[in-house]
Amino acid sequence: MTDPTPAGDAARPVILAVDDDPAVLSAVRGDLRRHYGRHYRVVTAAGGAEAVATLRTLKLQSAPVAVVISDQRMPEVAGHEVLAAARELFDDVRTVLLTAYADTEVAIGAINDLHLDYYILKPWDPPEERLYPVVDDLLGDWHAHHRSGAALTRVVGTRWSTRTHEIRDFLQRNQIPMAWLDVDVSAEGRTLWEAAGSGALPLVLTPDGTGLADPDVAELAAALGHKTHTDTETFDLVIVGAGPAGLASAVYGASEGLRTVCVERLVPGGQAGQSSRIENYLGFPGGIAGADLARRAVTQARRFEVEVLAPTTVSGLDLAGPYPRVELSDGSAISCGALILACGVSYRSLDVPGSAEFEGRGVFYGAALSERDTVAGEDIVVVGGANSAGQAAVFFSDHAKSVTILCRAAELGAKMSDYLVRQIAARPNITVRCGTTVQAVSGDGHLEHVTVAGAEDASTEQLAASSMFVFIGASPHTDWMPPQIVRDARGFIRTGPALGGQRHPTADGDRDPYLYETSVPRVFAVGDVRAQSIKRVASAVGEGSVAVQFVHQVLRG
Repeated sequence: MTDPTPAGDAARPVILAVDDDPAVLSAVRGDLRRHYGRHYRVVTAAGGAEAVATLRTLKLQSAPVAVVISDQRMPEVAGHEVLAAARELFDDVRTVLLTAYADTEVAIGAINDLHLDYYILKPWDPPEERLYPVVDDLLGDWHAHHRSGAALTRVVGTRWSTRTHEIRDFLQRNQIPMAWLDVDVSAEGRTLWEAAGSGALPLVLTPDGTGLADPDVAELAAALGHKTHTDTETFDLVIVGAGPAGLASAVYGASEGLRTVCVERLVPGGQAGQSSRIENYLGFPGGIAGADLARRAVTQARRFEVEVLAPTTVSGLDLAGPYPRVELSDGSAISCGALILACGVSYRSLDVPGSAEFEGRGVFYGAALSERDTVAGEDIVVVGGANSAGQAAVFFSDHAKSVTILCRAAELGAKMSDYLVRQIAARPNITVRCGTTVQAVSGDGHLEHVTVAGAEDASTEQLAASSMFVFIGASPHTDWMPPQIVRDARGFIRTGPALGGQRHPTADGDRDPYLYETSVPRVFAVGDVRAQSIKRVASAVGEGSVAVQFVHQVLRG
């Protein structure tokens, strides 16, 4: 370790660089210190064995290690072994492999086996183009996930409380560093609860010391400084929904000069934001968590001065005037030149005995990644056969004792991507039961058993399970819309050619609706809420960006 910790310097996050070539090590150290030395502690190691020893020392010092950059070809301990050791010691560390062109296959293998974050080909000159953007990106990810004790929001409650689950899920999906204290098992949790007067649970303690007893999501968001309303009454473009489609519309609209606001009822990211890892999205060879993708998109939107309001609920849409007017649940309203509906879908509820009673107490809709730690060492069930169910099963298999996938279809491959099917087959603690449906759920105060039946067998079987995560199709968020917005029988919004030849009047005569335009001129629909859309992140982003081109046309007209 060539950079001993100076007095008062231990709190600065560490960037560790490793290479057994003194000239290369000197170059990378110089580049890193020049760009990051003011805010980070740049540490170097002259070889793999020294790097592993350095990492262990940093662990004992409780040093925050943010990024490890290691050369691959080193005697005794290779670069991928250094990065594996870093992952074992520091859960949230970001890893980069320095490779020659001949070693790219090793780097790709490390992406698959170690979840390597990135690899950089040597030489990396100029660093402004080939080194710093990569490290900047990884540091942003690290800061979003790193749990600094001084900045933690503490949640005190009980595991089997629906309200506690809602708050933990909200914080996790917003990537707000959180400490979860169960009063049933945590002495510290009981002490905090008693100190607060043993009032209603859950108790939320924000980093500034504010205590909130059983807050709703809107109250918690306001206490954490989230923007939930706007002082502006008119925008060029209003977007309802901040999933991939809505955020893409926001970025493209604002970057092209439109005054834009994006209104989200819960958490930016939509269903994609709940995905533990999206591995087939272009440009992220190591995959990306849905929440990370959403955070990046929100940051990008705000860079272009998009107002992102979340959580903020849209209660109605007034189409009586010449321009759409979006009504919010707080009584305010926003007028706009054009409106994009990207309000997405929710997983359908499981309509079986016990499911409503145990929702939030063992039965969860969507990935509910906040339950990662609570299911450690337990038997759980995932219901569904598409990608979201597969991603959740793989994610939870790293923590749960066993994961049982219940799929109504005859095989997983019917709706699930091949890469996920192969990952599931390689996990020994995942069991797949196709042709199976849930008949009932039961337990004493929380989920304990799931009753299942085969499609061709009337007999039932009871599975022990502490948690069940359900992904069984989706219902669109369109109940609040006026009847002028034409929808199909399931509530999805019809657009463009799907409107069956409807025409829109203009000053120059009637015209066909634009590709993503609804039955109401100036109102568009994109993403999962649109009828006949392809339910993939990439297609949602594409629709959101393309719709902005038609927005420009209606604004000019």
